[in-house]
Amino acid sequence: MPLPRSLATFNRRYSNKLTRRFAGWLPGFGIVIHTGRRSGRTYETPVNVFRTEGGFVFALTYGRADWVQNVMAAGSARLRTRRKLHVITNPTIVAAPGHADLPLIPRKILTWIDVDEELRADEGRD
Repeated sequence: MPLPRSLATFNRRYSNKLTRRFAGWLPGFGIVIHTGRRSGRTYETPVNVFRTEGGFVFALTYGRADWVQNVMAAGSARLRTRRKLHVITNPTIVAAPGHADLPLIPRKILTWIDVDEELRADEGRD
């Protein structure tokens, strides 16, 4: 079971404002820039993200949160990580109970908190 929605709400209202300041350049973090499905508004959401061959894998610590649904609906988004801006395409949610493609520490933490899904996306072109 992913982390509780109440914690996600708290983070969205308070913690994300602080996290956005460093998530774009720290390893294991990034900022997904996505468009709201209903509002059409642009959002910037700090996330845990890791590079894979040809793309990225996102830890879904809050399950299928709003940002995930927005990216899935649009079929693409932008990702700022390690001070670079990437386009991500072909988002897919996959079952990943062991998080085999992630580094050891995030893999252990995600397993411990019962996160069993990841969002995988290809690196696209502008």
